[in-house]
Amino acid sequence: MNSSKSRVTITNKLAEQVDKWIADGANQIETKIPGLKLTRWSSTTEPTSYFHNPSICLIAQGRKRVLLGDESYTYDANHFLISSVGLPLIASIIEASDERPYLGLVMELDLQMISELITENEQILSYDKNPQKGIAVGQLSEPLLNAFSRLIDLLDESENIKVLAPIIQREIFFRILTTDQGIRLNQIISTQSHGYQISKAIDWLRNNFFKPLNVKKLADYSGMSQSAFYSHFRSVTAMSPLQFQKSLRLNEARRLMLTENLDATSTTFKVGYESPSQFSREYRRFFGESPSKDIKALRQTAD
Repeated sequence: MNSSKSRVTITNKLAEQVDKWIADGANQIETKIPGLKLTRWSSTTEPTSYFHNPSICLIAQGRKRVLLGDESYTYDANHFLISSVGLPLIASIIEASDERPYLGLVMELDLQMISELITENEQILSYDKNPQKGIAVGQLSEPLLNAFSRLIDLLDESENIKVLAPIIQREIFFRILTTDQGIRLNQIISTQSHGYQISKAIDWLRNNFFKPLNVKKLADYSGMSQSAFYSHFRSVTAMSPLQFQKSLRLNEARRLMLTENLDATSTTFKVGYESPSQFSREYRRFFGESPSKDIKALRQTAD
């Protein structure tokens, strides 16, 4: 079997595997393999804002577009999306139908496993101190595709997942570390890189987004001057620290109103705003509708 036919065979198998494990009507499921989610959509979707954890995303069938700030990333069954830090993204499925649904998977990064691999293998120790964008699209190789297929095969052997899944996940991380995208993973592990320092700031913002933002203190916490911090933060996230915080606040506000039934006024103060009118204005700019209209539309869509 030639290489192109072999690749198509593996891709088709991966699509069948994802489709097999997702029940009718479900769009995403958590699997028994820690950190692995499977996704299925039978139609295209409107752009949706959410916080995306550091992970690798594959598509077995369909196409997806992701926006980070003003930058756009599109990937399909020939490419993977990798995010080395947590980022507020806007994403939409742009190719899907009843006959050929969107079928994909998301595997979160295991930073400890990646650190061990980098330490144990000299050929992947090098890194560029200058920060790379926190997200990128890479070419999906046949060996990497095959590794993901073997990982999902383990769902049929639940008793073996604990032992075998980490072995295949190490292979996946190793293969990515040896590609052009490996530098992104190197940077979040190496304490000498600006990427690592910015990842510290991102973690702080995610845990403290409701607090007033002091860029000088955040730069000090990251071990950088204020001007260097601001520049490197934008290089990694494609937005300023204030824009990043605002995205975190508004996404959390949407979640609180949608899943915990909080009203807009209570949500305003819970996510760190001091004025309900300011919260409403910024929410409308970000999501295109007032809080009440947006949440009502989301609930109707879910029904």
